[in-house]
Amino acid sequence: MLEALVCPQTHGALTYDPDRQELISKAAHLAFPIRNGIPVMLIDEARNIE
Repeated sequence: MLEALVCPQTHGALTYDPDRQELISKAAHLAFPIRNGIPVMLIDEARNIE
């Protein structure tokens, strides 16, 4: 399923962080939460990462 999802900002690949339950966009420096098994792919809901 991860192969079908892309970052909504950069349209690049995402990586899965199982410890934090997030999908990470390294290009955009954003982490998208996964809530109740559903990825929340909204930029406003993403966490900035460095």
